[in-house]
Amino acid sequence: MFLKWMSIIFYVLLLLATGSSAYAGWPDRPITFVVPYTPGTGIDTIARQLAARLPAKLGQPVVVENLAGASGNIGSEKAARSKPDGYTFLVQVNTLVMNKSLYPELRYDPVNDFDPVSQTSWGSLLLVVNPAVQKISTIQDVIQVAKSKPNQFTYATPGVGTPHHLAMALFLQRNHLEMLHVPYKGTSGAVTDLLGGRIDYMFLPVHVALPHILSGKLKAIATSSPEKLPQLPDVPTLSQSSSDNADMWYGVLAPKGTPSDIIKQLNHEVVKIIDEPEVVKAFKSQGMIPAPSSPEEFRVLIVNDARRWADVVKAGNIKAK
Repeated sequence: MFLKWMSIIFYVLLLLATGSSAYAGWPDRPITFVVPYTPGTGIDTIARQLAARLPAKLGQPVVVENLAGASGNIGSEKAARSKPDGYTFLVQVNTLVMNKSLYPELRYDPVNDFDPVSQTSWGSLLLVVNPAVQKISTIQDVIQVAKSKPNQFTYATPGVGTPHHLAMALFLQRNHLEMLHVPYKGTSGAVTDLLGGRIDYMFLPVHVALPHILSGKLKAIATSSPEKLPQLPDVPTLSQSSSDNADMWYGVLAPKGTPSDIIKQLNHEVVKIIDEPEVVKAFKSQGMIPAPSSPEEFRVLIVNDARRWADVVKAGNIKAK
């Protein structure tokens, strides 16, 4: 009996040793960063900044794979289904957790099928108006005028369930307002109609809105971020006067079950890269504020954000199309 137990203990110890050494040489082949959106987007910028710098730290190439479609669900599902061996990661924005409520038929769980690696940054949306059409100066002006004329004003979005849509839904719900939603297939057509005076309001990413704001064609009423933007220091935040902030997080995630040692090592390298001046500059050019985190901090953010947007989707009876 003694020999039997000794054999079992030896076998268990051997397995543990084998398991730990299996990842001691990580990585020993190229790593893939899945980006579930098209090249040139903010999230793509993040992935490529990391992919350009990680090889010098890890000793292996990092390939960015753009898998756009279905509001990010195609690429996210592939990443969730990938082998959790430290060679496939997902670079995403908080659309990931919004989709958990918008698409109940998803074949993966946006919250529970991933292990967070690190948040990379915060993104912000700006509530903008065409100053030639709407003589609005403050967020309180927006609220007062909209309350006096329910459903008489319109707001555009790049589609149902997009961050732009849910940011406006949150703002309207918190202030008990009613406006008509005009969803477009993408941002460009919506911006064209906003500039042409055919749409009243819109939430736009900073890098998209800024040129039009500086030229005087659009006026920024408020930012969705918890802090004022350095590019627009006079523009107040939503949380200062009327609503919860509607900021967007960006970050790196791994398929559930990826070894914790790999996650810790990648987190260590990602956090260092995000502090590099050139990376900070690239992020800010896209209207993003660098915000590295621990895996545990990122997990808390993801869980809380999923709960917040689930409440907004339910209250607004929002259904993705």
